[in-house]
Amino acid sequence: MANRVKQRMVAARLLQSLPILVLATFIVFCLMQLIPGDVAVTLAGENASMERIEQIREAYGLNQPFLVQYGQWLGHAAQGELGASLLSGEPVAQTIARTFPNTLLIAVYAVLLSVLVGVPLGIVAATRAGSPLDSTIMGAASLGVAVPNFWFGMILVLFLALGLQWFPATGFVSPTEDFSGALWYATLPALALCTNGIAEVARQLRGSLVEIQSSQHVRTLHAKGLSPARILWKHGLKNVSVNLLTVIGLLFNKILAATVVVEAVFAIPGIGSSIVNAVLQGDFPVVQGAVLAMVVTVILVNLCTDLACTVLDPRIHA
Repeated sequence: MANRVKQRMVAARLLQSLPILVLATFIVFCLMQLIPGDVAVTLAGENASMERIEQIREAYGLNQPFLVQYGQWLGHAAQGELGASLLSGEPVAQTIARTFPNTLLIAVYAVLLSVLVGVPLGIVAATRAGSPLDSTIMGAASLGVAVPNFWFGMILVLFLALGLQWFPATGFVSPTEDFSGALWYATLPALALCTNGIAEVARQLRGSLVEIQSSQHVRTLHAKGLSPARILWKHGLKNVSVNLLTVIGLLFNKILAATVVVEAVFAIPGIGSSIVNAVLQGDFPVVQGAVLAMVVTVILVNLCTDLACTVLDPRIHA
């Protein structure tokens, strides 16, 4: 019975995700039409004749109505065909396969750092609620939320890369070629991204634990003689695990979006950089394919988070 409930939940989540996929690609497609310039003129080159420009428009379907262009792209994407770059000719799927692993590594690295640092800070703040230590941690967390990722990234480059020369300032190594080298290159970008994540995890966990500790259930456990440490680890963290997992899932989505800016700071050939370059050049097949890949990733992360929450708390269902 439980498996059927989970299967229905997965099916319902996937069906709910389809309109989000279509809407995201449609919005991006609309925005691409607002970018000034003509892709056909760019492809034709300088001093090209109008006849040559029209030939290019016809060859790439740029002379067709907007909805026809979008419908054709969406139909091909549903079959796994994302087209090719208008400028380089490289298949969009190949561009995604080459750049997306770099972005995913940085995002996962930043989330792990956020959890490894944020969870202990949240626990310490909750167990010392109202103390100067609690105020210091929450003050630092508020500062971490307010600090822009790109600004902190530039500070890290200035001191840790250019000053101390502990890490490279720019560039990247593909994790499929050299994983340890990729981690070294990804450290500064991950640190730039995890400041907000650490603050978010610490604040959410601290708030949830303080609420649990003030509940009647925990007061009863204290009256029975259980030690505060046992109550915290056996009952407190167990009760906030679903909330914490939800925060981590949302945090990954937020960090994945923020990589677009951070990749520009560190000159990383990730999918965010590909999107920025494609937007500037009017290469809408690359933009559409890259955005689709990111939206699908977000949907899969949300689905995995929902499934994990049902394992931790079987009362949660679709």
